[in-house]
Amino acid sequence: MNHLQKILFTDLDGTLLDDNKKITPENSAAIAGALSKGHKIVVSTGRPLAGALPVIQSLGLEQKGCYAITYNGGLIYDCYQKETLYKKTLSRSYVEYIFQEAGKRGLHCQTYSSGHVLSKAFTTELEDYVSHTLVPPKIDPDLLQNLDEDPVKILVIELTNTEKLLTYRREISGWAKGKISVFFSSPYYLEHVAEGISKGSAVRFLCRYLQIPLAQTIAVGDAENDIPMLAAAGLGAAMCNGTEEVKKHAGYITTADNNHSGVAEIITKFMGCPFSF
Repeated sequence: MNHLQKILFTDLDGTLLDDNKKITPENSAAIAGALSKGHKIVVSTGRPLAGALPVIQSLGLEQKGCYAITYNGGLIYDCYQKETLYKKTLSRSYVEYIFQEAGKRGLHCQTYSSGHVLSKAFTTELEDYVSHTLVPPKIDPDLLQNLDEDPVKILVIELTNTEKLLTYRREISGWAKGKISVFFSSPYYLEHVAEGISKGSAVRFLCRYLQIPLAQTIAVGDAENDIPMLAAAGLGAAMCNGTEEVKKHAGYITTADNNHSGVAEIITKFMGCPFSF
């Protein structure tokens, strides 16, 4: 890859953020250096926009050339103009079905409004989720009757037994085909978005919108939901702490993990932004 204007798509959890959900000084400095050279930075996450904005603000990414892919591609946001560029929601009947099927199996199910994570009850799973995403919860036993708008994403969580999520996904797969996309963002989080939505579809949309060739894109991630993004980009990079499946789809694997500034390694190596660690 040459040193033309490039665009970096970086996952948050397990990638840009360390295990304490913080950004290392090296990652922060590398991103600032890339922006100063005219490159673009895109935070690409399964989190809702409300959960990504605190990270965007702490990194100073509310400037020109900064964007966010949220809800795994369901909503794309211009961080500088503070406007939504793309949004794709789930139909209400699909939402009702997913809540029903997850509930039958004793799985925690949640969805989102523009500012809150929405759940029928305050569960251990919700408490854990809120503690690290800092998105405020709203509890409503009649949630499905009281939705103000069709949501972009549903998340089903099982903190102790991934097998339960795998079984659930297998059992709804016949119904889901052609309606929704279902994939893992961690061993505990099973994501549900509109059919065809992924971080990869968002990469392609944003490159068309910005008129930047896919050949000049770099994507870095660590989990199953990052694979379409790595596949779409000119260079797909996996974090060394990522899953084995992600590494199979990567053109480059970092030597540094998410606790040791793996994203800074990518920027230094592939975006022509050398700096001293």
